[in-house]
Amino acid sequence: MDEERFYSTFYCSSVTRCYPGRHPSGRGDRPPRPRELELCRFWLDWEVRLLRPRLVVPVGGLAIRRVLGISGLASCIGSMFELGDAVAVPLPHPSGASGWLNWLENRKRLEQALALLRAEL
Repeated sequence: MDEERFYSTFYCSSVTRCYPGRHPSGRGDRPPRPRELELCRFWLDWEVRLLRPRLVVPVGGLAIRRVLGISGLASCIGSMFELGDAVAVPLPHPSGASGWLNWLENRKRLEQALALLRAEL
């Protein structure tokens, strides 16, 4: 799917609205602080109420914790969750800063998740 079709099909959002800056280690972005997440909570909740999506795809640990209240990728990647009138299929973040996909069992979880997404779409 090319970029134009992707963005005409899917609405993308973020749990925060401001770039938190680089991580002090220089590897990836700094995770938003709890107060930053709380200040942005209204906007994401408002978007969901306004758009009423049938499918939600939280990408990465931060989004998964915010949307589903689940910590730990291994416990949820490859599964589908009810989310009000929608379903949610979480995915790992594709960032090179994460080594999560370096493990075979995690790549299998990702394959399961992608199969669920294809079936849902």
